[in-house]
Amino acid sequence: MSERQFSGPRLAVVVVGSGIAGLTAALDASERHDVTIVTKAELAESNTRYAQGGIAAAMFPDDSIASHVEDTIAAGAGLNDREAVEVLCAEGPDRVRELIRLGVEFDRSNGELARGLEAAHSSARVLHAGGDATGAAVEAALVAAVRAAGIRILDHRFMAELERDDDGITGVVVIDASGVRSTLAADAVILASGGAGQLYSHTTNPSVATGDGVAAALRIGAVVADVEFYQFHPTSLALPGNFLVSEAVRGEGAVLRGSDGRRFMEAVHPLAELAPRDIVARGIAAQMDLQGGAPVWLDATALGAEFLGQRFPSITRACLDLGLDWAAEPIPVTPAAHYWMGGIRTDLWGRTSIAGLFAVGEVACTGVHGANRLASNSLLESLVFAARSVRVLGEPWPESDETAPLALEPSTGEIAFTRDELQELLWRHVGVSRDADGLTEAAETLATWRPRDATVADREDANLLELARIVVAAALAREESRGAHYRTDFPSDSDSFAHHIAIAEKVAVPC
Repeated sequence: MSERQFSGPRLAVVVVGSGIAGLTAALDASERHDVTIVTKAELAESNTRYAQGGIAAAMFPDDSIASHVEDTIAAGAGLNDREAVEVLCAEGPDRVRELIRLGVEFDRSNGELARGLEAAHSSARVLHAGGDATGAAVEAALVAAVRAAGIRILDHRFMAELERDDDGITGVVVIDASGVRSTLAADAVILASGGAGQLYSHTTNPSVATGDGVAAALRIGAVVADVEFYQFHPTSLALPGNFLVSEAVRGEGAVLRGSDGRRFMEAVHPLAELAPRDIVARGIAAQMDLQGGAPVWLDATALGAEFLGQRFPSITRACLDLGLDWAAEPIPVTPAAHYWMGGIRTDLWGRTSIAGLFAVGEVACTGVHGANRLASNSLLESLVFAARSVRVLGEPWPESDETAPLALEPSTGEIAFTRDELQELLWRHVGVSRDADGLTEAAETLATWRPRDATVADREDANLLELARIVVAAALAREESRGAHYRTDFPSDSDSFAHHIAIAEKVAVPC
């Protein structure tokens, strides 16, 4: 790839997406460039808005950046890019301080920042706002700042395609609510369009999470990586909507029980309910299989109604709306698709293999998360790498040393499909546990389906079909169990619990 210099002192920058990554990038870039935000729903609708767990950052005297780095790498099952992790953990505290300056009111205790413990962290370093409404608080502050900055906003616009020439990115094709197509010319495009949680029937993701950015980037030849690694949150309500029940609830002492009322995670991992997410999710799924598919129960009754109402007001309201009193009785939970570690491969500055195209947030694969994301690192990643991408706008594009992009032949199937069918297929064969037979069946079924592009919803389904095929192919190719990718036909017998036992001893987690 030849070096490319952007022309002119001010660049035309299109930011696709309006979560924490997109809004941060837009706000920073607007200081020097002409910025347009494209978002397919309203400005404040994104995964960020629903994030409960918080933001992890080493901001306290008894914590360290080195400790945060090691916890992140341990959770990532050895596939993390250490340099990217070091950037994340070192630059994270300053990015959090910027949020505070923007008006995000993180919870405090006796005037000091309050902090919580979450699974696989060796220190209580997770900041929350509004108890369990961190994402909503961050989103509100960033939206207000973006509006105050006068940044051009095109909401209810669907990004249909990215456009490029031999030198790199040239623009974005969008479709408005009335179906009219238009092209936005761009010197640089920052993709911050989120993940693809709508691949699965059980998901904590909002309906907008259909992987449009990754799919569009694939179609113009961008390199993707680690797409087989999809993290399943252990605890969503086992009711329509799969409302997320934050990991912080278990961090505060809630436990998991089978239908017989007994705890079962103690026999699965030394950290029991505070084991890494993939292990807890598999533990729950295995218990559900033993129970004939019935949900397991999250028991937070020992925490008391007053504490639950103050610490987790959003979850308390959601439970009450569904007729559940979680202070008085356990609530039914199930794993659900939550966060995609894979995505468009980037360098440490958010640059992809295509000149002028950046990717930040869940749409990107920075290498930070490896095979499994450490709790509450995702909002931090968005902050850090969105800010870094803006710092290199207009600089020469480096030579790409990436391998050829993962790609499949265009679909030639003739059978119409529904999103429900696709979601159920992936949940059954490409979910918490996988094996060659199920993955092969999924691949064969997906090959018979044909996409449509008559409506925006059809285009979303076509993107999901394209991504489903890529995920299945990658999952078939990885013949091992690693982090969130668990192959029952290649079970791991070499997992070391030493790091997690050390964490348990340090923070006095019962084993």
